[in-house]
Amino acid sequence: MDYGRLFDMSGRHAVVIGGGSGIGRECALALSAHGARVTVADRDADAAAHTCALGDRLTSYELDVLDEAAIATAARNLGAVDALVFTAATNVRKRIADYSVDEFDRVVSLNMRASFNLIREFGKVMAARGRGSIVGFSSIRAVAVEPGQSVYAATKAGLVQLLRTAAAEFGPSGVRLNAIAPGVVETPLTQQIRDNKEWYDAYATKSALGRWARADEMAGAAVYLCSDASSFVTGSVLYVDGGWTAIDGRYEPPN
Repeated sequence: MDYGRLFDMSGRHAVVIGGGSGIGRECALALSAHGARVTVADRDADAAAHTCALGDRLTSYELDVLDEAAIATAARNLGAVDALVFTAATNVRKRIADYSVDEFDRVVSLNMRASFNLIREFGKVMAARGRGSIVGFSSIRAVAVEPGQSVYAATKAGLVQLLRTAAAEFGPSGVRLNAIAPGVVETPLTQQIRDNKEWYDAYATKSALGRWARADEMAGAAVYLCSDASSFVTGSVLYVDGGWTAIDGRYEPPN
């Protein structure tokens, strides 16, 4: 066993959905740095192109994951794909009583329906080749909720079970599927929170490390789950949350 090559992605083709910004961009750059040829897929073609300009072996691909036919076409036309990472998600922070059906459908369509289509289409192609790794981004909200996060939390919990079931179904064909569950990360999706200092500071205190994560701190987990370093890991959830879920709900009495 050559342990020095555990994370070597040379000769592999990775597709990163949502690679135009945030966590997706950092994952694309990290996979490329480890030798992979990376297709940076995003509905924002300019953002994808910007990511490609930041590294090597990166190619942009315009893809709207709300378009089921476009996902099927991508799975067929992108050639042999060894790893798929998808990060695209949205959130509407409202209490259930204030949620509209349209808002519900918007969150579920991107966070769950699009994820299902990505797993189904790329999973089938990988299974036919007899290998592959699919990594979806869930969230600590899959297990730790708060008011105003109902639909988002439900989709992130649903994604975990979808990936676990797919791991059981595609596993005999050599395809692995896992989830990464970040804590609070400084990305465009969390801009609303970060603009409110009181909210920002309150969230920072919830992790054992006492701060927010940077988007690049998610990239190592993606490289691990896409590489041979995790060759016997499937159906798992890797929490990259600074210890949030370990200490959530803690009480620290005064000295």
